[in-house]
Amino acid sequence: MDCITQASFMRGFMDLCDLSFNKGWNERNGGNVSYRIKPEEIREVTAFLNEEAPSQTIGITAENLAGEYFLVTGSTKFFMNVKSNPFDNTCIIKIDEKGENYKIVWGLQKGGRPTSELPTHLLNHSVKKHCTNGAHRVIMHAHPANIIALTFILPLDGKVFTQEIWQMMTECPIVFPAGIGVVEWMVPGGPEVAKATAELIQKQDVVIWAHHGIFCSGEDFDLTFGLMDTVEKAAEILVKVISCGGKRQSIGAKEILSLAEPYSVPIDAEMFS
Repeated sequence: MDCITQASFMRGFMDLCDLSFNKGWNERNGGNVSYRIKPEEIREVTAFLNEEAPSQTIGITAENLAGEYFLVTGSTKFFMNVKSNPFDNTCIIKIDEKGENYKIVWGLQKGGRPTSELPTHLLNHSVKKHCTNGAHRVIMHAHPANIIALTFILPLDGKVFTQEIWQMMTECPIVFPAGIGVVEWMVPGGPEVAKATAELIQKQDVVIWAHHGIFCSGEDFDLTFGLMDTVEKAAEILVKVISCGGKRQSIGAKEILSLAEPYSVPIDAEMFS
């Protein structure tokens, strides 16, 4: 391998950032993505890593991430530049043996640091690694317009958002059967929003940050992007329905729950309680 960007996980990460930017979800330096790299993928790029880099504190402790490597977007970096210049806009970090510190082992060649929301990403990676037995590796945060718009209209309640979004497309309860969590507005990047998100993401893969954006977790780049894309499309439909005067008919709770057996998905009936 002549260049680290030839690695498949690098190409997938760059494509994800490019797709998200072209969707209009990541204006300027808005949003961030992180990927927990597989051991076999790290072995492919070992020659490009600087393991002697200085350590920096994370701000949270995630013991089960000790020794893990993450590919993340940089703070103040623009998504539109990731695909053309990943060397300056992304980085690979390594977590220390206590899960308390990290070091930049590749990337950000012109200086900088990982996303300002790194503590939120890593705390939620820690939760998802535990809850999914390591299956989930991608966490994506973006600012889709329709989801944000709905946080000014709907009650900031996960059950309300879940019911309204599930009703917009039959695919929704199949794609995210655990529903949606909602966090009221908090200062981005701080420990409070990290903990509030982590509490919800134990059960759900979609968490909306009121008046800010959306936070999704998934097994790989395609599934995580597809999850966010599905939620935002349903939100767009709901915005249009509300703009046209509201619903005159819809999919009921009984019909939504009836999808569980034929599609073998555990649709959470508590979202209707």
